[in-house]
Amino acid sequence: MSAILPLLFLLTALSGTAVVLVRDPTRQVFVIAVNGLVLTILFDALQAPDVALSELAVGSAAVPLLYLVALMAVRNQLPGKES
Repeated sequence: MSAILPLLFLLTALSGTAVVLVRDPTRQVFVIAVNGLVLTILFDALQAPDVALSELAVGSAAVPLLYLVALMAVRNQLPGKES
């Protein structure tokens, strides 16, 4: 189990960096969801299943969904945007 932990820490660092470097807000929401999935796997590997389930529900599903809803609401209210 300890051999996989450095790989998971590296994936966590890469996904966190990707969240910062992605410039398009819609793509950034999906990268945030992937980051939540990577953190879920990391927490499960660290034998913290309660934290992993919380991260899965909140970090991979609820927060990205709320961001997408907010983005769509803002884009629909932009002045001068023709549908």
